[in-house]
Amino acid sequence: MTQKWKLTIEYDGGPFAGWQRQPNIISVQECIETAITAFSGQNPVELTVAGRTDAGVHALGQVAHVRMQREDLDAKTMRDATNFHLRPNPIAIVKAEAVADDFNARMSAVHRVYCYKIICNRRADSVLAHNRAWHVNADLDVAAMNAGARHLIGTHDFSTFRDSECQAKSPVRSIDRLEIIETESAMHGRHLELWAEARSFLHHQIRNITGTLKLVGEGRWRPDDVKSALEKRDRRAGGPTAPPHGLYFVRVDY
Repeated sequence: MTQKWKLTIEYDGGPFAGWQRQPNIISVQECIETAITAFSGQNPVELTVAGRTDAGVHALGQVAHVRMQREDLDAKTMRDATNFHLRPNPIAIVKAEAVADDFNARMSAVHRVYCYKIICNRRADSVLAHNRAWHVNADLDVAAMNAGARHLIGTHDFSTFRDSECQAKSPVRSIDRLEIIETESAMHGRHLELWAEARSFLHHQIRNITGTLKLVGEGRWRPDDVKSALEKRDRRAGGPTAPPHGLYFVRVDY
């Protein structure tokens, strides 16, 4: 008899080639699977994740499930033993929970939340936020960016904001929340956060949207230009892809 475990995971995406295991390059998935094998003796170990992240993308509340052959494990051992063998990789199992056999980290998810962090209106490099936020020199207009973002809320064909190598069968997605807020910070520069919430997202969708809204914030695009770009259903009509290090996988709801 086996037990399925739900793992809530936090990681710094900087050192990794992304979530997914790949040959000859380190990934978050490989590190966790190797750590579980090290303490449990189980081999192979196969994780199923709620949402694969790209190289450089971080996670505060990524979720994966794994089926364990050992029946003597408790939640504390599953969490702490995995974390022990993950060191010194910047990955932590925040929580381990025994779940029913029909739980699936990817297919059971009903809502995913991402946050993209931007530091703007600052000439000097942000040393403490290096590889943790997108550094933009311009003083971005948040009101204009939100006006542009409102055109993307709801159900649309997001081909304009879809990576050319996206493997999703359909470009149609429903965004429930897309909002830029300014957060309080004692550090220099303005700190902005773009919050995106939906059941699922296309490959690079949030980063492509962020890059487009930056153009609006800089005054190079009008808010209504976002609507025009969306309606063209052509990636070439959209703005640039924002860098990965500002993006955080925040939470999955089930």
